[in-house]
Amino acid sequence: MIATAASAAEAGPAVEDRSGNTSAVARTSDGRAVTSEAVAKDVAAYWTPARMASAVSLDFGKGKDATASSSDRPTPDGPSGSIAPLAPTVTGGSGFGTLLNESATVGKVYFTVPGGGSASCSASTVASGKRRLVVTAGHCVHQGAGGQWYSNWQFVPRYRNGVRPFGTWSAYTLTARTAWINSSSYSEDMAFAVMNTNGSGQRIVDVVGGNGLRWNYGYSVNVTALGYPGNLGGGESQQYCQSGTWYGHDQVIRMWCNMTYGSSGGPWLQEYNDVTGLGYVNSTVSHGDSPGNGQFDGPYYDNDIKSLFDYAESISP
Repeated sequence: MIATAASAAEAGPAVEDRSGNTSAVARTSDGRAVTSEAVAKDVAAYWTPARMASAVSLDFGKGKDATASSSDRPTPDGPSGSIAPLAPTVTGGSGFGTLLNESATVGKVYFTVPGGGSASCSASTVASGKRRLVVTAGHCVHQGAGGQWYSNWQFVPRYRNGVRPFGTWSAYTLTARTAWINSSSYSEDMAFAVMNTNGSGQRIVDVVGGNGLRWNYGYSVNVTALGYPGNLGGGESQQYCQSGTWYGHDQVIRMWCNMTYGSSGGPWLQEYNDVTGLGYVNSTVSHGDSPGNGQFDGPYYDNDIKSLFDYAESISP
């Protein structure tokens, strides 16, 4: 694809609201806004099997030891809140059986990084009225302080060994917390992608279902983490681990898990049901002691995740 000044201008600048959220129209690597069916098809065509295979699992940063005493640790900044999961409304099979704890709501993300090259993360759908939202880590949509938004952003639900059982879905808009974009704050390493419909005009949550969302639930909960780590299965199949969580550092929680690179953005699900493939997202993989000491961290979901959720939903078509 050949970049032109006119096409690059289509995407427009990032937009920040008063509640600490920022969004940008999703773009191709040549700067075209991915807001039409034609450009969305171009993104899907861009991700050939060869390009997907060459995408590297995105690194995540190293964690740090918790030094605060129990009295110094932050507390929830409001009452606990919850959004219920949604089952899919589109009937039809996916073409192959489900592995243990494998969810159709969880998939692999592919994107082009500024300066060239491709990388991958993990993400999951979330229930909402407009049924277009995918939640992931902030560092899976934007490079953080001094960086840029990623391009050619594509989500493949329940990807496995090159197979795309529910097709491919391109982002319409990317959102993240402003504190991640400006300061690379791990406490704010949160993001939502607003997805385009597929080639049949279907919305992603209608096709694969959507997880619920929870915030202000405290630091100690039981979760199932799902994702596509490069150190397990070569990033080609969904992996899981289960653990209780505890305070990590700053506004961050921690869990036991041996997944590393590529699992970034994968959901930590409360009350995960391996029959329905649905649960409540309580955090996402952010960073850890890579290449792995059996632990990793995610942002504590407080009022900030609800603010970002509401913001993403409000700008969704």
